[in-house]
Amino acid sequence: MNRYPTRKINIGNVEIGGDAPISVQSMTFSKTKDIKETLEQINRLYFAGADIVRVAVLDEEDAKALKKIKEKSPLPIVADIHFNYRLGIMAAEVVDALRINPGNIGGKERVREIVKVCKERKIPIRIGVNLGSLESHLENKYGKTPKAMVESALWHIKFLEDLDFFDIKVSLKASDVIRTVEAYRMLRPLVDYPFHLGVTEAGTKFHATIKSAAAFGALLLDGIGDTIRVSITGELEEEIKVGRAILQDLGLRKGVNIISCPTCGRIEVDLPPIVEAVEEATKDIEIPLTLSIMGCVVNAIGEAKEADLAIACGRGHGLILKKGEIIGKYKEDELLPKFLEEIEKIKEQNGC
Repeated sequence: MNRYPTRKINIGNVEIGGDAPISVQSMTFSKTKDIKETLEQINRLYFAGADIVRVAVLDEEDAKALKKIKEKSPLPIVADIHFNYRLGIMAAEVVDALRINPGNIGGKERVREIVKVCKERKIPIRIGVNLGSLESHLENKYGKTPKAMVESALWHIKFLEDLDFFDIKVSLKASDVIRTVEAYRMLRPLVDYPFHLGVTEAGTKFHATIKSAAAFGALLLDGIGDTIRVSITGELEEEIKVGRAILQDLGLRKGVNIISCPTCGRIEVDLPPIVEAVEEATKDIEIPLTLSIMGCVVNAIGEAKEADLAIACGRGHGLILKKGEIIGKYKEDELLPKFLEEIEKIKEQNGC
């Protein structure tokens, strides 16, 4: 797919926009002033595969903790600032980027002071427009609509540009798919800044996964989007797992594609435990790899022909195929161990 051409910025050592890979990010839920807990959460995100992390800065203690967190963090740090511009200034002196919601930061002069520090340190600002916190005059004029979000973003982009500041990323988040997608599509032809995609306050893992997959799929297939966050009410790692899976299934990130049939009356073996075990064994593989695990003979051979490695099951037994060629026939209880052995061989050959 062809991505919209955007200017490139850097958040720490991560390139954003242009031809850079689409990044996955999340946010810690600890009190940032709790340095130990915040670093523990950042490390969890790092090992889950996150590219960037955002931390909340709610008070001066949080802001003062950023220096030690930044020194030990394996990920670039984005400081999330609301209401208090002084905290934005303090954070900008330490972190890799700021995220501000222009609607609640407190006026032009306060934004100007934040921009001054960001220019000096050459760090970017994400303009975060949320439908739930629009400027009152725009909400009165347009209602809670994508048009209002776009007008807000354009106004604040122009304000930063007038200050000769162009290291900008933009997000336009609503809590529903339709208005989120419409806002991003409306703004995309009007500016060349990279976009951060998100459906805000998306709910539990189930609902957030559905909403994010629907919105991100629509936008990314249109070539829109440079970083993403799946906002889940739940554990940190799930946001990264879902985000990476969305990119992978859209062909935008390398990884394992598992093809397995739905449960139906034709299945000849106990398939779900096999698929779950293979998912767990391959979760950290970052090379393109297609695995087919089929429970009956109807589609098994056809899918196996296009897979790197496949199981084609019959009654009480099954075939293992590599690149469409049969390499062995095994009883049902032997299939999974043999399949995992072949996966390990592939991992060793590719240095995984």
